[in-house]
Amino acid sequence: MTALHIWNTKTRRKEKFVPLKPENVRLYVCGPTVYDRAHIGNARPAVTFDIVYRLFQYLYGKENVTYVRNITDIDDKINNRAKSVRENGDARDLIAIIKSITDETIGWYHEDMHSLGNLDPTHEPRATDYIPQMISMIGNILSNGNGYEVEGHVLFDVSSAPKYGNLARRNLETMKAGARVEVAPYKKNELDFVLWKPSSDDLPGWDSPWGRGRPGWHIECSAMSSELLGPTFDLHGGGSDLCFPHHENELAQSNAIYPEEEFARYWMHNGMIRVNGQKMAKSLGNFFTIKDLMDRGITGEVIRLVMLGTHYRSEIDWTDSKVHEATEIVARWRRLFSSAGNLTPTIDPEFKEAVCDDFNIPRGLAKLHDLARKEELDSLYGSLCLLGLESLCQEVENSLGKDIQSTEIANCLIHVLEYREECRKIRDFAKADEIRNSLSEAGVLLQDQSGGELPKWQLNSDFNPEMLKALKGRYEDRIQFLFDEKAKS
Repeated sequence: MTALHIWNTKTRRKEKFVPLKPENVRLYVCGPTVYDRAHIGNARPAVTFDIVYRLFQYLYGKENVTYVRNITDIDDKINNRAKSVRENGDARDLIAIIKSITDETIGWYHEDMHSLGNLDPTHEPRATDYIPQMISMIGNILSNGNGYEVEGHVLFDVSSAPKYGNLARRNLETMKAGARVEVAPYKKNELDFVLWKPSSDDLPGWDSPWGRGRPGWHIECSAMSSELLGPTFDLHGGGSDLCFPHHENELAQSNAIYPEEEFARYWMHNGMIRVNGQKMAKSLGNFFTIKDLMDRGITGEVIRLVMLGTHYRSEIDWTDSKVHEATEIVARWRRLFSSAGNLTPTIDPEFKEAVCDDFNIPRGLAKLHDLARKEELDSLYGSLCLLGLESLCQEVENSLGKDIQSTEIANCLIHVLEYREECRKIRDFAKADEIRNSLSEAGVLLQDQSGGELPKWQLNSDFNPEMLKALKGRYEDRIQFLFDEKAKS
């Protein structure tokens, strides 16, 4: 049996993954802060750890895997957006506006993640539902001598954690005043981080032993992970930008509360996304959300395949050429399955070996291209399911309705395309363009080939089988004539 090996950020080496309990495999991933639409950077960890979740389910059984991905619904960015909404004329109080923003944004996030083929996690806790647990943890940190109160704040004392910095491989001197570390005069040490902070009357807040306030960012994940998975669990994941300070701080405070426990045994971090070699930023005009891409006609399968084409630990350079290449692959695979009969999904051994080698999906994709060339569709189907691309095998049939078979639609489309190809051969390009435009209106995307081959085609999400059947009917006489002539020859 192929063993799973994972690059463990904590040890900086590839290790065999051995869960604490194979009948209770536990995974925690830092989820979104819900103040706006998810961009492609937000989507990468969701896709990365969806693959981890799927593989765990395959290896250990669906009923034996628990996946927790939290939602941060209390944050200064959310508060600032709510204030902006109120300043623009919304008469509701700030708390009501915040609730409205976070509810709407969570809905968008779910919509976007589903469009990319991601499974729902087992639990998706909202930070605001775990405030009592956070307050209890902060009290324990203070009791254990790992924190202190000052000017209405409760802070974690980094000097009390001798292993602080080990996860991110940084020492205290080089980390001081580093990225995303709040420097404040009331801190004993620049690296000390907030566990609890005061709230003014116009900000959300909860009563606590330290006054009305709200939690710091890092304590949220420690509270939710320990409540849902226990003080020690198998794997913690997130983007590489979270390794320091967020994950470093999570580890320090959790170890302070549970000094005999390990917290997360394995840590995985995915790389960031750049666009055409540049950091993604609104000021550069290269910042886009999942919805932006979908509105441009880039399907969820294409977005997912672009992300899977780069190893999860490496930085992705998002380019139009990669989108174009992924679009062609998706269309090719979908076409393969469009006329397939019943399939028995199996996992190709070489593909499985690649995925179990620290999720080397790019190597696995090379094997899938080989399976596609050989039309070994059972293995291709099963392997695509493990990658969350099962819609390539199912979307055609699902979009047709119960009373229409995918083979009927595929044959219908092929007849129209053969007629169009005949028009091109006799240089009736006006008719050929007319057919292309009609197919586009029906939700069929074409890519012409050289050498007289029929074009590659892809069914978009708005595919309308009735429009396609009507188009075939429009040219029925001419199509029948062509088939009759072929039969004679």
